[in-house]
Amino acid sequence: MRVILNQWAAVGRKTGIGHYVAELAASLPEQADGGEVVLFPPRGLQRVKEFLGLGYSYNPSAAACGLARLRAGLRGLLRRVGRKAFAWYFRRCCAHAKVDLYHEPNYIPLPCDVPAVVSLHDLSVLLHPEWHPRDRVAYFERYFADGLKRGRHFLTISEFIRQEVIRILSIPPERVTCVYPGIRSNLAPLGREQVDTTLRRLGLPPRYLLHVGTIEPRKNLLMLLRAYCALPAHLRERWPLLLAGGWGWNAQPIFDYWHAAARHRGVVQVGYVAEEDLPAVYNGGRALLCPSFYEGFGLPPVEMMACGGAVVASTAGALVETAGPRAHLLAPDDLDGWRDAMARVAEDEGWWRLLRRGVIEAARPFTWQRCAAETWAVYRAVHGGQGASRPLPRAA
Repeated sequence: MRVILNQWAAVGRKTGIGHYVAELAASLPEQADGGEVVLFPPRGLQRVKEFLGLGYSYNPSAAACGLARLRAGLRGLLRRVGRKAFAWYFRRCCAHAKVDLYHEPNYIPLPCDVPAVVSLHDLSVLLHPEWHPRDRVAYFERYFADGLKRGRHFLTISEFIRQEVIRILSIPPERVTCVYPGIRSNLAPLGREQVDTTLRRLGLPPRYLLHVGTIEPRKNLLMLLRAYCALPAHLRERWPLLLAGGWGWNAQPIFDYWHAAARHRGVVQVGYVAEEDLPAVYNGGRALLCPSFYEGFGLPPVEMMACGGAVVASTAGALVETAGPRAHLLAPDDLDGWRDAMARVAEDEGWWRLLRRGVIEAARPFTWQRCAAETWAVYRAVHGGQGASRPLPRAA
C-alpha cells in the first residue's frame, strides 16, 4: 500500500497543525509494515510558501511595511488562481506515484482518484467563524462541504471532536476514529543548569508563569492579561507572565492592551520560540496557563506535563479530556478564578507540587509512534474496504 500525505501545512514556521503533519510524516514510515509514504509537495512548491510567508505569525507593529503588503497581495492572488493548478498538479503526482490512498491532514482534501482519509482537528471555523480570518471562513464555506463528500474516513485528535463531528456533521460513527497526537520526544524534564543557560541566551527571566501558543481570539488572552494585571504588584514583579507565541489574526485588541498596560505590569511577549528552545522554556515555567475558549486537543498543556510542569487550564473543548485529570481547571470566563489560581500557584509551594504529581506519567501515552501506528491501522482498514462499515482497530 502506498499512501500520499499532504505536508503543505508543515512548511515554514509551525503551529499546531504544522507540528502534527511534520511529526506524522516523520513517524509513519516506521509503521508502514512494507508500505510506503509519499510526501507532497516537492521542495520547489515549499519554497514558494516560505517566501510568501503563508502560515507565518502576524506582527501588529509591522503590518503596514512594504514586504508585508507585497506578501499579503501575493497570498490573495495565490488563493484566487492557485488552487486549481495545485489540485491538478497533486492529481498528476498521485497518478505518477501510483498511490492507493490519500491522507489530507488539514481538513479539506484535494480532488483525487483514490480514497481519502481526512483529519479534522476541530470545528471552530464552523461553530465560531468570528475567531477566524474572513478568507479562511470563506474558504471553508466554499470547499468544506465538498471535501466531506470526498472523505472515505475521518480522523479526529480527541474524542470530544469525534463526538462533535458525528453530531454536527452527521457522519456515521464507524467512519470517524479518534487518534491522539503525540508529544515531541525532546519535551522532557531538564536539569536546572541547562534551563538557565537557555533562558539567559534568550534574554528571559529565571522564573515566570507561561502561556504557549499563537495569540488569537480563541486563546482568551485578553481575559488572562486582565486577570494577571489584577495580581498584587509584588507577585507580578516576582513572577512575570511570558507569552511564547507570535501575534495571530485579529490580535489587535490584545496587542493594544498589552502595549498600553500589561507590558508595564510584568507581561513579556516573547514571540515565536524555536523548537530546540521550547523544552527549556517549558521547564523554566512555574505553571502553564491555558485559558482557551475552545481546543481540539490542547498540545501545550500536555507538553508542559511531559516536562514535569504544573498546568492551569480552562474547561473548554477537549482540555478536560486531555489535560483535565492532572490540571487545575477553571471556566474560561472566570477572571477572578484565574487571578486567584495564578496567585496560588506562585505562592503555595504545596499546591504547586500537588499539581505536578503524576504529570509525566499522564503525558507518557501521547507518543508520535502510537499516533502513527493507529493512523496506519486506519489506512489499512480503509484500503481493505472496512472504512465505512465498522469501527477501526486501535494500536496497543
